[in-house]
This record gives sequence, structure tokens and C-alpha cells, in this order.
Amino acid sequence: MNPEGFLARVATAPISWGVCEVPGWGHQLSPERVLGEMNELGFTATELGSYGWLPTDTAELIALLNQHQLGLLASFVPLVIHDADQVDSQLLDARRHAAMLAEAGAIYFNTAPITSPDWQPRSPLSDDEWAIAYGTLSAIDQICAEHGLVNVLHEHVGCIVETAAEVEMILDNTDTKFVLDTGHLAVGGFDPVDFVRNHADRVGLVHLKDTKLDVAQFLNNGRVTLMEAVQQQLFPALGHGDLDIATVVTELERSGFQGWYVIEQDCALTGDLPGIGEGPVRDVETSVSYLCAVDDKLARMPASSSAT
Repeated sequence: MNPEGFLARVATAPISWGVCEVPGWGHQLSPERVLGEMNELGFTATELGSYGWLPTDTAELIALLNQHQLGLLASFVPLVIHDADQVDSQLLDARRHAAMLAEAGAIYFNTAPITSPDWQPRSPLSDDEWAIAYGTLSAIDQICAEHGLVNVLHEHVGCIVETAAEVEMILDNTDTKFVLDTGHLAVGGFDPVDFVRNHADRVGLVHLKDTKLDVAQFLNNGRVTLMEAVQQQLFPALGHGDLDIATVVTELERSGFQGWYVIEQDCALTGDLPGIGEGPVRDVETSVSYLCAVDDKLARMPASSSAT
């Protein structure tokens, strides 16, 4: 991957290789294989992935990433932010995670606002619970700032911030920046292009996922679970779904965005284990090629032109 233009700020994540802590998700490839393939594709940074897949000792983690010429960009941190009885313990967890991420050289702290520590199904929040959530996000913002990190709220299927209406509530009632996750936004009913055009100043980090909207409809109708939807290729390689990823990137770059992008196309490896050099690495390579074409278009675009 040629590190010019915005491509110098494109990272990836283990979930693009099917690495996920959910039981039954699929084959879990080894860190050596995944990190090696990331390096071969030219990436310089990765997200942490599911807890325990990479070393939990910070020195060991840094050493392993250094072996593959990779830095740590961010980590998905599930936290309960709306329950008054759990706020204090969750903020302690946030401090521990922030200290680890800062020591490992990360930039972002991705807050995933879960319903409960054991990921119970979503249920509507009361006004009081939303008020607690807003205050907790502000506290996490401060904790992250103290550690030199950027807190970004990760809207996500199954979390308390999933739908377009819930995203709007966070926009209206907090100053917290977002993980602009194109796939999860689209599944929740918020066009990621509209988000960029109206809220570019609230984007801290970008997760690039193309999405098959027909599969997303099955998910939203309850006909499949998120794991089943991913196994049905809910998030294909960039350029092979229904989202206008090129416009998302172009609009952000033209707005002056200086943050990072992550190719984070959740996949699940079912069936036979892919051979070396096959499987998810080929889809990630396809996504890299797609972004290279977007970068070429940006380079040819006159400075005064508008993204379309």
C-alpha cells in the first residue's frame, strides 16, 4: 500500500480476518499469520481485536507488533454507561484500559456502550438513563484526554446507540466524537454520507465497511443474528456492497479530516480453513485497491472542487 495522501492514515483490524471472541463465530487465525498478512499488505497500524487474542502484557504486545512493523491504533472497549449503579466501576475499567492503550502507543479509545457486562439484548432507556449515559461519556472523554487518547463513541448493532435516532441523541447531548462506522450506521438507518456532510466535525475515527443492505434488512427484521448476517457476508470487501464509501472518504478529506481510517470489514471463517495467502487477506487486498483508486481520484481533484 503506497503511503501517500490519506492512505498513510489507513489501518486495519483483526476482525477483517475473522478474529472475534463470540463463540461459534468461525475459525480463529493465529496472530502470527494475521499480523504477517497485515504487514505484507503495507499496513502500519492495527486495532487490538478481541481481548486475549494478542498478548495482554503491554511489553509483550508492543514486541509482537514491532516484529511485524505495526503500531497499535485503537481498541474496542465495551462499557455500561447508562446504569448509575455501575458507572463508578465502569469508569475504573475505562482508566485501566486507557492506561494500557496509552502505554502501547494507541491514539483512540473506542467506547462501545453495551447494555450490560454480559451483553444482554437491547431495551429502551429511560430519560434518566440517557442523562447518565451523557454524563458518563463526558467523564470518559476526560479520562482519555488525561492519557493522551481520543475517546470515540462506537455506534454498533446490539449496543444502546444503534439506530439513527440514538445517534442523533448523542450528537445533540454530548461533545463526544464518533467512530464513523459506515456499516453499523447504515444498518441502524443513518446514511454515512449524510453523517459526514452534516457532522464531519464529530468524526474522530472511521471504520470502513461496505454493506449488503438486503442482508441488513434480514438482520433488522430479526430473521438472522449479527453473527449469521456476517456469515452471509453482510460486510463484503469495499466496493462490493451498497454503500458509497468513496464519497464518505472524499467528503471527509475535503472537510480537512486528519484522523485515521480502519478497513474493518467483519468476516467469519466457516467451512474449510483457508490456505496460506488465501481467505480474508484477499478481501482486504481488494479493499486496499478500492481505496487506492479513491486516493488517485482525490489527487486529481482540483483544490476548489466539491466532493460528489
